[in-house]
Amino acid sequence: MLSRIAESMFWIGRYVERAEDTARILDVQTQMILEDATLDQDEICHGLLSIMGVEDTPEHVDLSYVLNKLAYDPTSPVSIAAAIGAARESARRARETLSVPLWEVINTANRDIVSGQFGARRAPGVFQWVRERAALINGTADATMTRDEGWQFLMLGRCVERADMTSRLVATASITSSTTAQWTNTLRACGAYEAFLRTYRGQETERAAAEFLLLDRLFPRSVVFSLNRAEVCLDNLENSGQRAGFQNDAQRLLGRTRAELEYRSLSDVVADLPSEMERLQRTCALATEAVTRRFFAGSEAMSWLGMGSN
Repeated sequence: MLSRIAESMFWIGRYVERAEDTARILDVQTQMILEDATLDQDEICHGLLSIMGVEDTPEHVDLSYVLNKLAYDPTSPVSIAAAIGAARESARRARETLSVPLWEVINTANRDIVSGQFGARRAPGVFQWVRERAALINGTADATMTRDEGWQFLMLGRCVERADMTSRLVATASITSSTTAQWTNTLRACGAYEAFLRTYRGQETERAAAEFLLLDRLFPRSVVFSLNRAEVCLDNLENSGQRAGFQNDAQRLLGRTRAELEYRSLSDVVADLPSEMERLQRTCALATEAVTRRFFAGSEAMSWLGMGSN
């Protein structure tokens, strides 16, 4: 496969997932702010912007500023509008590889951005729209794409981004609240609440919620599940038959991080969740750089800053 096509498929997966998960994060935070008048809105908004990689923010910010920066502003590199636009541009570059239905659903989503219809939507309806469009794009890809190299790159991008964004959701919950209710909102944002209740038989605790979102091997939005799927995609792309070690740096990075999460005690992991999640985000960024060097000749890895990065 041409490296430009492979790169486009990888970034379609990442950008669509980024748009969806940004909507999920914003949905949780707006609910928190609107439902609990005792919360410091300015502190929460600054924390959210930091986690999402926004620098040089004003001293005082409110929810409308956050929504514009992270949802509506197409010139903001971390916004939903920008992610959907970038997914469409990547799809245009890989047009000859995409199925017609997949191209149409991506292009239609972007048309809502450029026409102004997206900007006219307000929370929480706008978040529901983003989740529905992402589900339609992902479902169309699942139903119409051959499981060839293009599919593997699309899935690889989706899984790396999902691990990164789930870590941001967990970090957001850990720094903005110590109550079970807010962890419940985070589980709902991931579409994980019912699965969590079935797994833990209705026992809701912050520790159990963090464990489920980070370590559950069966839930598709957990960090461990996403990292494992990314490793499988890389293994399928390499298909080298190598009997020892890994030539692919991305495989080594993701595998080591997954193993550290799974084999360390949960108490160690949750003791300082923001720092652990920042480390995971750095791993995802380094893995993206490694994938770029390995498969996308002449390209530079696109990335965004995580919590506390410079």
